[in-house]
Amino acid sequence: MPAANVKDAVPYFRVVDMKASLAFYVDGLGFEIDKRWDDRGILRWCTLKLGGASLRLQQFKPKGQDAWKPAGQVGEGVTIYLECEDATAIWSQAAARGMDTPPPEVANGMWLAGFDDPDGYHLEFESPTDAPEDSVFGED
Repeated sequence: MPAANVKDAVPYFRVVDMKASLAFYVDGLGFEIDKRWDDRGILRWCTLKLGGASLRLQQFKPKGQDAWKPAGQVGEGVTIYLECEDATAIWSQAAARGMDTPPPEVANGMWLAGFDDPDGYHLEFESPTDAPEDSVFGED
């Protein structure tokens, strides 16, 4: 049974500017670099981890062999949901690091804390709650 061998799914994002992406994911959201590939001193690919979640980033060369230049915003229309114990804590920590994003809201019985990365990929951290639908974190 091949399905028994599947262990995880790891989103892979092509990025335009690795430094901007790392500032967002590592400095802003608290991800850690788990694995990396440096090409002649330039970080081109990495796996990031936050708790039990992982994602991969790769910045391709703008010209030459293996070059890639996006025709538009590469992450447009892509949303990744990250299930967590407390989405409001993720948002609070990111806000304390200077991330500017609206406070979490409740939808479908979940706190949702959303973030847009520099390439347009959208991340939603979610956690179960008993708070009423459409509640906004921090509002009474």
